Amino acid sequence: MTSTRQPRKKAVDADGPERGRSNTRRDLVESQIIAEATRLFAERGFAGTSLKDIADATGLTRPALYHYVKNKDEILAKLVSELAEGPARALRAIRRQSELGAAEKLRRIAHAIALQQATEPAKFQLLIRSEADLPEELVGPYDTSRREVLSEIVAVIEAGVESGEFRPVDARVAALAIIGQCNWVAWWHRPGTPEDNARVAGTIADLAVASVASSDAAEVEADPRIRALERLKQDVRHLERLLATED
Repeated sequence: MTSTRQPRKKAVDADGPERGRSNTRRDLVESQIIAEATRLFAERGFAGTSLKDIADATGLTRPALYHYVKNKDEILAKLVSELAEGPARALRAIRRQSELGAAEKLRRIAHAIALQQATEPAKFQLLIRSEADLPEELVGPYDTSRREVLSEIVAVIEAGVESGEFRPVDARVAALAIIGQCNWVAWWHRPGTPEDNARVAGTIADLAVASVASSDAAEVEADPRIRALERLKQDVRHLERLLATED
């Protein structure tokens, strides 16, 4: 007797190519939504931007937008996490590098902050302009992250004062001044090539260290080879800036 059973269709693997393409598309759309929301929040503020504005900017209908985000608060929460909590973790990692002196730690910290502002100024601008409109559940984490960034820089400056690399200064005031110097990049620098952004960040980082450096800092490091290498690095950075200006 001939069987009439049809061959069983092969099940589609939920983690197979179709799922992969679906996730990729979702990631792309979500990135576009975040980018457009960032721009609109920076231009109009959080309160002045509606979900319809974001949907129009991304080419989606408002119902379609709900497939990706629940509300404006969810978008802002992602941005706050990226802009506030991320830097605090990064600065903590730099401070804990025991092989680095205080001056190099401060230089790397200032460079990291300034580079972020030089590369993505709109994100920082939107955060500042939206501070008063942050949902209550975001105010606490945002304030905590800002305090953590400040405390990491204060700790590095205090260590530098103790070691003699930095002159005696009020560490908190100095840290706030350096943070302001780095953050201000977001308001006057127009993002350029990665090299342009890095040069700006490098200059800001050098200025940050110079603002607290002790005149006797060169004598702190006992190994003359390390002192010579540090001076050479500074000369190379200065030469790079001069060559960039000539171009």
